[in-house]
Amino acid sequence: MASSLIKILTDANFAAEVLQSDKPTLVDFWATWCAPCRAIAPHVEKLAEKYTGKLNVGKLDIDSSNKTPTTYDVRSIPTLLIFHKGKVLGQLVGAAPLPKIEAFVADALAKAAH
Repeated sequence: MASSLIKILTDANFAAEVLQSDKPTLVDFWATWCAPCRAIAPHVEKLAEKYTGKLNVGKLDIDSSNKTPTTYDVRSIPTLLIFHKGKVLGQLVGAAPLPKIEAFVADALAKAAH
């Protein structure tokens, strides 16, 4: 992962980094062997840069941390979830193009603002 703006999430730090965060958090559930996950990785990095200060961004490798994906019913990857105040604001499954991911993030941030 190239960007220092993206946090490495694990089962151990998920609650502290995501559920207890004061900002909305985009979580990318992925795996190293997943080609669609690698395809959206640059999009996730662009969003981390674009929304610095407004949105936390993290990636959780489902192979090294498998408890959290099970908790949130992640059944296929890539799956993007946005959390705010301990709740899921939105979910996007699959390798979506950047405009669709941006719209998903914008919608979730609008929900978080209310």
